[in-house]
Amino acid sequence: MEINNRHTDDELHEECGVFGVFGVPDAAGLTYYGLHALQHRGQEGCGIVAVDNRMFKRIKGEGLVTEIFDEEKLSTLTGDMAIGHVRYSTSGGRSIENVQPFLFRHNTGDFALAHNGNLVNSRELKRWLENRGSLFHSTSDSEILAHLIKKDNDGRKRIHSIIDALNMIEGAFAFLIMTGNRLYACRDKYGLRPLSIAKLNGGYVVSSETCAFDVVGAEFIRDVEPGEIVVIDREGLRSVDYSMYKHHNMCAMEYIYFARPDSDIEGCNVHAFRKESGKLLYREAPVEADIVVGVPDSSLSAAIGYSEASGIPYEMGLIKNRYVGRTFIQPSQAMREKGVRMKLSAIRSIVQGKRVVLIDDSIVRGTTSRRIVTLLREAGAAEVHLRIASPPITHPCFYGVDTSTYEELIAAQVGKDIEKIRETVGADSLAFLSKKALFWAAGDRHELCLACFNGKYPTALYQSVEEANKDGKF
Repeated sequence: MEINNRHTDDELHEECGVFGVFGVPDAAGLTYYGLHALQHRGQEGCGIVAVDNRMFKRIKGEGLVTEIFDEEKLSTLTGDMAIGHVRYSTSGGRSIENVQPFLFRHNTGDFALAHNGNLVNSRELKRWLENRGSLFHSTSDSEILAHLIKKDNDGRKRIHSIIDALNMIEGAFAFLIMTGNRLYACRDKYGLRPLSIAKLNGGYVVSSETCAFDVVGAEFIRDVEPGEIVVIDREGLRSVDYSMYKHHNMCAMEYIYFARPDSDIEGCNVHAFRKESGKLLYREAPVEADIVVGVPDSSLSAAIGYSEASGIPYEMGLIKNRYVGRTFIQPSQAMREKGVRMKLSAIRSIVQGKRVVLIDDSIVRGTTSRRIVTLLREAGAAEVHLRIASPPITHPCFYGVDTSTYEELIAAQVGKDIEKIRETVGADSLAFLSKKALFWAAGDRHELCLACFNGKYPTALYQSVEEANKDGKF
């Protein structure tokens, strides 16, 4: 549940979510609701581009979906095609220029683009493109794909330019590309980021997570496969493989933390995964206790599973304040210490005098875990036994999760010494879920990206190694 995002809070962040609509009236209005359902994937900025009679119009801004859009603004985004984006910055930084979707004017036809993920060869590609005359308007790596698509368009069909461009980029991505009459849904060949398709009122909807389909009343059809481009136009759906190298290395953190529990990712429900991981966590790390308490919200499913497997009652010992501002300024150490109290409160009458099993989804720096353990002790908990529904995070992520250096990772700093981590967070005991249990929880699948747990990156890393290797651990 926690990590240093190098801004103002201590939570784990994935950088964005995408949503698209084709062939449905009031596409922008549907996209608004879709983005609202994906708001957990990014709160720093959002935008929508709509197409009406091949005319593109965009509205974007810094803030939440409900802050940027109202009925008046949405009424100007006419047409039955639209794509939208919610952003959390991991590559590029915070500025309005980096808020997506990007909109590009070109003599072969205008197009818009939205991206979820991170490119690991962005520096090399940007330098190569700039040497050939490309001018960049943002510092986001997402803009690179657009320049690659425009680079050598010599009258060929757009799909060929997209295929060539996708084969030049390396990393994790789910791209939506919208032209005047088509929508292209593209997923990286490693299968690191989710992207799904649904049907609605004779048209189609594409989303980073299936939970958004339920909000707009769309019926799930299928996932976009790794290495695939799904082309959506007036003739329906058709599939093009841009790469025959295909793997299903879905980021394990999508299941553990990022995705909403009501989403299904590659046929596995997120809540079911977390609940099963909680059961497996008990089998691997049992403890005598009086109550099980989960850290809201992403750890509650695992806590329920731990409770069911152990027979220890599940209790709501922590309450989350849902009205804390996302950009709360903490000007002093004293205020920083109070920050966790603004977000979480321990229920004294529930935890007082009890031996508590505290379930959380992850530990990165350890600071938030330490504060939560302290909260429970101050509320009178007799013992606090911390159980983590994932393995220790020992390596940086370069695929769109906001960890990029070893110094941010407590497990890397202490050499995986669980006892040192326990001392840091102040728990009576500490245990992590095993890596093999993640495969079991996901339905005994054979592929997952566990790079942050084992250092086995599915892609080449390019400059990312240099950025992470400040302490010489690569």
